[in-house]
Amino acid sequence: MSALLTASHLARTAGAILREGYGHVTQIHHKGVVDLVTEFDHRSEAYLLQALREAFPEHSLHSEEAGLDTQRGEYEWYIDPLDGTVNFAHGFPAFAVSLTLVSHNQPILGVVYDPLRDELFAAEVGQGATLNAVPLHVSTQADLSHALLATGFPYDVRSNPHNNFAQFVQFHLRAQAVRRAGAAALDCVWVAAGRLDGYWEFRIKAWDVGAGALIVREAGGRVTTAEGEEDFLGHSSIVVSNGLIHAAMLQVLREGDDAPLPKH
Repeated sequence: MSALLTASHLARTAGAILREGYGHVTQIHHKGVVDLVTEFDHRSEAYLLQALREAFPEHSLHSEEAGLDTQRGEYEWYIDPLDGTVNFAHGFPAFAVSLTLVSHNQPILGVVYDPLRDELFAAEVGQGATLNAVPLHVSTQADLSHALLATGFPYDVRSNPHNNFAQFVQFHLRAQAVRRAGAAALDCVWVAAGRLDGYWEFRIKAWDVGAGALIVREAGGRVTTAEGEEDFLGHSSIVVSNGLIHAAMLQVLREGDDAPLPKH
């Protein structure tokens, strides 16, 4: 079985664990003021770590809850067993499992599974992106003022002045609308599927966006840091788009309130 098929199977099985637990959370622990973890984060993670170790014993594993594996190698998996934990804990239907295979700091394989909608987004570098085995392509919207965007806010939003509030307002005045669903992996793959035209966020981690970003690129979109750097993995910001509005999004992030406003 190929690595992509294996990752897809594991993501679906982990998603089934989350689907079974959805609406039945009994253990919620606070990692921070607004950062949560549930027993289902741990169950999904335990399954994925064991299954990946069995399938790829020579690969390194990095997971959101367990932290970094001390072993480093040519191939590394970045695992988010439950992206959107706050949503999951509240019964808000936007969360996913995300698996990224990285080589030399570049994502080469990615899978994002939305268990409530049974949607499996997948990509392998150079092979295109799919949703439930059907090819994906980003939108053709070329005008930022007509674009639907998404974003997220950091967990230290109450204490860190770089909290994305200013940028949220700046984009809201220059795009058609901005959404905040609370699951970075889904924000990315929804850009890949053309449901969103762009997405940006600060202080994200590789396991949040690695898979989704590769899926966007393989669907014809573009991914950079907020400064426009193509090598985004390991950096603290990300900008994802259909490619056509990317320069305009970077301009808003660069110029802020001085960026051009729509003429109509």
